[in-house]
Amino acid sequence: MGRLKTLGNRVKTQADRLTAINTNSWRATKETSAQRGYGYKWQKAREGWLHAHPLCVYCERLGRVTAGSVVDHIEAHRGDMALFWDRTNWQTLCKPCHDSVKQAEEACGTRSG
Repeated sequence: MGRLKTLGNRVKTQADRLTAINTNSWRATKETSAQRGYGYKWQKAREGWLHAHPLCVYCERLGRVTAGSVVDHIEAHRGDMALFWDRTNWQTLCKPCHDSVKQAEEACGTRSG
């Protein structure tokens, strides 16, 4: 029986952790990717961009040749559709660069280049 009491305390502490979710995050809005602008029109534009710009710009700066798979917004659009569709704000990144280097830059407010 001692174990069940201990488990009950652990479950209560887990619930406390769930209240720490950042409500300013886009994930807190529960919008789908299509509602955020990443629908069919974006998929077609992304496909065309990757065809015209196939290499990761971060890897190119380091002298590496890596195929890109992500069309990244250089400046975060934060729902601004004019900035979202501004092709001068797009760059091609490989998944590792997008998920590590770019995310770290955004977290600390810097930009590579």
